[in-house]
Amino acid sequence: MLTGVTDGIFCCLLGTPPNAVGPLESVESSDGYTFVEVKPGRVLRVKHAGPAPAAAPPPPSSASSDAAQGDLSGLVRCQRRITVYRNGRLLVENLGRAPRADLLHGQNGSGEPPAALEVELADPAGSDGRLAPGSAGSGSGSGSGGRRRRARRPKRTIHIDCEKRITSCKGAQADVVLFFIHGVGGSLAIWKEQLDFFVRLGYEVVAPDLAGHGASSAPQVAAAYTFYALAEDMRAIFKRYAKKRNVLIGHSYGAGFARQGAKEKQLLKEGNAFNVSSFVLRAMMSGQYWPEGDEVYHAELTVPVLLVHGMHDKFVPVEEDQRMAEILLLAFLKLIDEGSHMVMLECPETVNTLLHEFLLWEPEPSPKALPEPLPAPPEDKK
Repeated sequence: MLTGVTDGIFCCLLGTPPNAVGPLESVESSDGYTFVEVKPGRVLRVKHAGPAPAAAPPPPSSASSDAAQGDLSGLVRCQRRITVYRNGRLLVENLGRAPRADLLHGQNGSGEPPAALEVELADPAGSDGRLAPGSAGSGSGSGSGGRRRRARRPKRTIHIDCEKRITSCKGAQADVVLFFIHGVGGSLAIWKEQLDFFVRLGYEVVAPDLAGHGASSAPQVAAAYTFYALAEDMRAIFKRYAKKRNVLIGHSYGAGFARQGAKEKQLLKEGNAFNVSSFVLRAMMSGQYWPEGDEVYHAELTVPVLLVHGMHDKFVPVEEDQRMAEILLLAFLKLIDEGSHMVMLECPETVNTLLHEFLLWEPEPSPKALPEPLPAPPEDKK
C-alpha cells in the first residue's frame, strides 16, 4: 500500500540520500532471529518471518499488460494547498473531490473531510489560540472598534497535485512487507500476536528491537538514543528488507496500561518485553526531539494512514488523534473502547482485524478518472 515511501520518508527525516546506507553485516541465530550490525558496534535483533518462497510467476502477456495500463482501480487524485502563516497558523485546503470520501473518518463515523482546516502549529511564536476546524476565514473582517484587519501574509505555500495508485496488500503477494516498530521500554515481543497472525495469512513481517531494547546492543552514550539515531537505524533495516510495497506499523514513545490487573502484570512478564535499563529509558525520553515532524509534515503525506486509539489511554488524548486524522490527507481513525495505550497486547484480535482490513482496503476511483462510455452505434437509415 505504501509504494516506495520508506526511503522518501527517512530521507526527509535525516536529510541524507537513501543510498547512504552501506551493506549490513548479519548473523542468523538458531531461534529464528537475525542480528544485524547497522553500524560498527551497533547491533539490532530482528525478527524476520514469512511464508516459504514460491516459484516466480510467469511474465504477463501483452494482453494483460494492456489491461493493466487501462485499469483505474485504486487510482486517486491528491489535491490540496497548505499555507503556513507568519503568525504560526496553518491552513489546509482540500481541492477538488476528496480522495478519502469513502474512508471511515473521525470518531468511528463516516463523512467527508472539511474543505478547509485551520489550526495552530505546535508552540508557535506569538500565537493567541487555535481556530476551530472549518473556520478558515478570510484575511479581512471587523475587529474590535470596527477596524478592518489586515490580510495575513503567508510564510510559505505548498501545493500537492498528484495521482497515486493505492492497491490492497494481500498476504500472497510477494512484494509486500509489514514492518512492526515498538516504542520506548518495549521490544519486538509486544507484537507477537500480530506477527503470528499475519505470518499465518501469508505475509512477510519484519520486527526489530530498538537500540537498548530487547536483545539489541545498548550503547552507554545518550546520543545513541536520539530520534535521529533511531531513525537512522530503522532506515538501515528498511534498506535491507524493504520491497516494492512496505507498510509501517508503529507504536508510541511510551508504554502504559489502563489498569494493572493480573492479565496486565502477566503481559509485562512474558517474553521479557519491558526489561530496559533506567539509563536507556532516560536517554530515550530526553532524545524525543524532532521539530521537523510538525503539522505541515503530516499534512504533506499522501499515503493512507490508520490511527488506532484506546479510549483508556492516559498518555495520548483522543483529541490529539482526532486532530491528526483531520490534518492527514488519507486517514482512518478507529477507537477501541476497552483498550488503552497497549492495545496490541490488550486487544490483539481487534487490532489484528483492523490492521488486516486496512491492508485490504482500496479507494474508489474518482469519477473524473473513469473512462468515457463508448458511443452507441449509429442506427441504420433506410
